[in-house]
Amino acid sequence: AAGMFLRLLSDVRWRAANPKWRKMTCSQRSTSSTAEPHPVSLPAQAQVVICGGGIMGTSVAYHLSKMGWKDIVLLEQGRLAAGTTRFCAGIVSTARHVSVELKMADYSNKLYQQLEQETGVNTGYVRTGSVSLAQTQDRLISLKRIASSLNVMGIPCEIITPKQVAQLHPLINIHDLVGAMYVPEDALVSSANVSLALATAASRNGVQIHERTSVSHVSIQKGRVTGVETDRGQIRCQYFVNCAGQWAYELGHSGEEPVNIPLHACEHFYLLTHPLKEPLASNIPTIVDPDGRIYIRNWQGGILSGGFEKNPKPLFTEGRNQLEIHNLQEDWDHFEPLLSSLLRRMPDLEALQIMQLVNCPESFTPDMRCIMGESPTVRGYFVLAGMNSAGISYGGGAGKYLAEWMVNGYPSENVWSLDLKRFGTLQSSRTFLRHRVMEVMPLMCDLKVPRWDFQTGRQLRTSPLYDRLDAQGARWMEKHGFERVKYFVPPGKDLLDLDQSKTFYKPDWFDIVGSEVKCCKEAVCVIDMSSFTKFEISSTGDQALESLQYLFSNDLDVPVGHVVHTGMLNEKGGYENDCSIARLSKRSFFMISPTDQQVHCWAWLKNRLPDDSNLTMEDVTWKYTALNLIGPRAVDVLSELSYAPMTPEHFPSLFCKEMSVGYANGIRVMSITHTGEPGFMLYIPIEYALHVYNEVMNMGQKYGIRNAGYYALRSLRIEKFFAFWGQDLDAFTTPMECGREFQVKLEKGMQFVGQEALLEQKQNGVYKRFTMFILEDHDTDMDLWPWWGEPIFRNGRYVGKTTSSAYSYTLERHVCLGFVQHFDEKTGEELVVTTDFINQGEYEIDIAGQRFQAKAKLYPFSSLFAQRRRKDEEELSGYQRE
Repeated sequence: AAGMFLRLLSDVRWRAANPKWRKMTCSQRSTSSTAEPHPVSLPAQAQVVICGGGIMGTSVAYHLSKMGWKDIVLLEQGRLAAGTTRFCAGIVSTARHVSVELKMADYSNKLYQQLEQETGVNTGYVRTGSVSLAQTQDRLISLKRIASSLNVMGIPCEIITPKQVAQLHPLINIHDLVGAMYVPEDALVSSANVSLALATAASRNGVQIHERTSVSHVSIQKGRVTGVETDRGQIRCQYFVNCAGQWAYELGHSGEEPVNIPLHACEHFYLLTHPLKEPLASNIPTIVDPDGRIYIRNWQGGILSGGFEKNPKPLFTEGRNQLEIHNLQEDWDHFEPLLSSLLRRMPDLEALQIMQLVNCPESFTPDMRCIMGESPTVRGYFVLAGMNSAGISYGGGAGKYLAEWMVNGYPSENVWSLDLKRFGTLQSSRTFLRHRVMEVMPLMCDLKVPRWDFQTGRQLRTSPLYDRLDAQGARWMEKHGFERVKYFVPPGKDLLDLDQSKTFYKPDWFDIVGSEVKCCKEAVCVIDMSSFTKFEISSTGDQALESLQYLFSNDLDVPVGHVVHTGMLNEKGGYENDCSIARLSKRSFFMISPTDQQVHCWAWLKNRLPDDSNLTMEDVTWKYTALNLIGPRAVDVLSELSYAPMTPEHFPSLFCKEMSVGYANGIRVMSITHTGEPGFMLYIPIEYALHVYNEVMNMGQKYGIRNAGYYALRSLRIEKFFAFWGQDLDAFTTPMECGREFQVKLEKGMQFVGQEALLEQKQNGVYKRFTMFILEDHDTDMDLWPWWGEPIFRNGRYVGKTTSSAYSYTLERHVCLGFVQHFDEKTGEELVVTTDFINQGEYEIDIAGQRFQAKAKLYPFSSLFAQRRRKDEEELSGYQRE
């Protein structure tokens, strides 16, 4: 009956909205005004074709048409809103950890609220509020961190006691709760109706909507979308948007050039009950009980309750395609743990009559974040899919960002964490996706303490030294599928403890990382940094130099053997990438970028380098193992191994030279460590990696050499105030805003991308400033640790958020890096941030609702390090990335 009801509901609503829509479509397409028995024929061409008529497709169509694009065709293989959208639980919740997701959900909520008024379609919008329950202190801390973010975004939110929970929802058992978070403006909607309302508004704006039309193939020529083939004919188009939900993966692989969209469907269950004896009020808050893995909302006076079980059931791995999702099999045995969790939370439900257990597929992605953006391989091919069961919360905001991306070339927010280009081809193996989503779905409810790692799909990309390092106690994390060392557990430590100690407080690895940092400062350490993205760009003439001079902000016309730190900027002056480029010869360059830049940077350069057969770019990431030798004794180790003087007179900083190390030849040695400490990066042809590593470790013994990991690197770079791309720097941050003017040559004699924006900032000042904060009254042993995303307060007013932080073992204090903005107290408009504004404020950092005093600095504490730094190291701000 419930399934019938849902289907009827979407049909009735759609027909209510439909006559106008049908007439409009008919009058546009046909001379006869009578309704035709056959569907309206497809246009021969359009500017945009959107595939998928669920919440995502209709939201993109709605927002594109609002932004003035009218020549749009939306194709749906079944009926509108008949896929996952139809079965969506309809909860609009802004309680999100990731800032961009929070903004998307907030926008969606505001959009849905006024949609009925705009379109005349009843969306079922009811503001109920939501209550997230905490059964443990750690869960409460997690909720307090979210509450801090919501409050500074202007979204009402409070942490409440179990007693207050009982007042808000009398049926809830509160005996095992320690607290909760109440977000009064969260809402419920009928997701199918929201989708139909968006479709109605879009069609009024000229968008053509065709149901029962399936896309079989996307035509691509010279790396661009040229059209689509459907079961009803062809449409030529410039843009294609894949909003096909759980079918997005298959559709991506149906073109001449595959577009990898890593998502996989799992079964998702919820039950519907008959109304209670005293039906629940329509505005009773939605309950989210993450420790019990369930959510509970009012449904017509009864209950709708589902959850995320520990043993999910992936489906359609082999790609079975069904038009509309027919209700899959009920599986009461599988739902049983969630049901008992529901009865523990609401004991009065024992006697309640259950109407139906609904089972529908829901798409999940490898990192629990949705997928949006343009394909790295096909221009004009956009994607919006993989909502991890938050489709209705993100629908409005995600559609808006994608529409902005298509119309303006970039969205209005930094969406890197959602960008399709964060994935490579390696994440599109069906086996990988099947195993990963089985881990991802339970993680939706698991407590996410800082620095947790996925367990599935590991050991995929590894350095040749992996086994050697592993045998020496390496503990691993993964970035872009590449295994990287966090730290090394010394012999005799209890390993199990370390792997299980997940905490918001001082972690168990504190002393281990401390000793690695000490070794970097006093002796010499080796860090395997092979995961860095490495490109070689060369040409027969000056093409390489000329192209790179245009695409990068620093001057690359340097003598052969020099290394330049530079930004790859966009038109607004923001960092698309932050990298080091070594000039290997007059006509060839070696470029080192962050690990997760491999797909993004390649696509960015490919799309902008001239199509010239004399100019070549090669991805050589896999050809070189990279070892970072950090510390004052690195000079001694290398000079003994190469029989060559390595002192600053012979090997100045920011220098690159091919050398032999031990028996191995052709090793690119650079005087740069990405931390500000003295030392060298060694780029070693992969077949020599083990030999060179063994030689370095043997020779280094007398100098106290040891292995180190990325946690030590993080501590070193943050106390030196070095910004890393992807954490501190992004496409909305310019060099002027983070004290890197010296990496920009505004007068290099030729234009470069972003130059105008930077000249304007130089003249008018900046509206945010990258600042270093040292926590003053913070007890490292007892207090919660900062990680990233903590609100910054100046004289009691919110001015920005932290972007990264680490404990500085030198200062014996926590250091946070973040951006400070200046808002007018009366109007709230952004004002220029001056040095005086930064220096004259009293600062606090909010960690889960508790504020700690902090000292703000625009320059690192160089005096403390002066004895330990070579003079020319001062000029090197080897800012780079993890």
